Amino acid sequence: MWTIYLKELLELARDRKTFFFTVFIPVIAMPLIFTGFGVLSSSMFKQASEAQMTYAMFGKEHSPRLAARFAAEKGLREVALAGPGEIKRAIGDDRIKFALVIPAGLEDKLARHEQGVIELHYNSASAIDITRRRVTAVLGGHNTALRELALSDLKLNKDQLAFALDPLKLEDHSTADKREQTGAMIGGLVPYILLMVCLISAMYPAIDTGAGEKERGTLETLLLAPVARSRIVLAKFLMLFTVGLTSALLMIVSLGALLVFGASLMSADVAQMARAIGPLDLAMVALMLVPTAAMFAAILLSISVYAKSYKEASGLISPLMMVTILPTLVALLPGVVLNWKWALVPLTNVSLAMKELVKGTMDYSMLSVIMLSTTVTAGALLAVCRWWFTREEVLFRN
Repeated sequence: MWTIYLKELLELARDRKTFFFTVFIPVIAMPLIFTGFGVLSSSMFKQASEAQMTYAMFGKEHSPRLAARFAAEKGLREVALAGPGEIKRAIGDDRIKFALVIPAGLEDKLARHEQGVIELHYNSASAIDITRRRVTAVLGGHNTALRELALSDLKLNKDQLAFALDPLKLEDHSTADKREQTGAMIGGLVPYILLMVCLISAMYPAIDTGAGEKERGTLETLLLAPVARSRIVLAKFLMLFTVGLTSALLMIVSLGALLVFGASLMSADVAQMARAIGPLDLAMVALMLVPTAAMFAAILLSISVYAKSYKEASGLISPLMMVTILPTLVALLPGVVLNWKWALVPLTNVSLAMKELVKGTMDYSMLSVIMLSTTVTAGALLAVCRWWFTREEVLFRN
């Protein structure tokens, strides 16, 4: 068995594609991609929030004070248009970002203490709505001034005026520290990255060790060797397990180095959370990847043994990525928290546990349940793979 295991590893070590997916991606490419994306997104968001934004306004004579407030706002520049009918084309041509249409009689409505309506025209097809946020901020300041003006006739003191504006005010006292707050936002990405690396790195070796051997005609020779089929299956399984787990562990080491040496590139909250993640947390993440890598290895080997060719194996394994993604994304849904029920669900339990470790709120009593359920699942999948490998109609479908 160990001879076959070492042979498989030696063949993989000579394959440049295997080296690329096993070492280069988890150690270098993935940290660079996510670091670059984090720095770029932060920079772009800040730039979009502070960039000069052009706008058009119609009916300024109906609310001079509001027009003056927008004109005085830093980062906003008014552009003259011929009429309201040109708004849509101007936004489409990127001449303006938004337009405001103030109806006639607005000041009279406000004087009678009636609510007025202002039209906002803008392109809302954006994941992060910067335009409406900036307009709302300016309009919020104007609304506050109007409320204070309307209540000034009542000759209220400062406390009475505060009551009239907001009878009840919420004063936030969060029990979560910065690490927990930041970890809740980005903690869901960690299991997604690690599980996908663990799966992708073992995918191509799995195709080669099953369907690849069928195409090369070496599977028959291997089956004629004086080795029990259970040992052959175990050797191939251990090879895939080694590749997947090694890639995931290299990814953890790389992320750990990024947290230590790349904290200056992160925001203050993310850097504080990164400094709070200790070696024990990373060790717990690595421990949970052991049975997970075994699950992936058993599934991949079963699919590859069933496939008649390299091409068919690639087509059968591709949907497995979606099956892996869905349980991982469940951990990001609101209301899904790590409890005794979710601790029994494969992949979702690991994703939730990794998220809690990043947040620093892990209930370590759950760890044994997660490890046990994942290990049992991996063992059952390996037993199915072993039974699958003993069937002649599976091995020699062609």
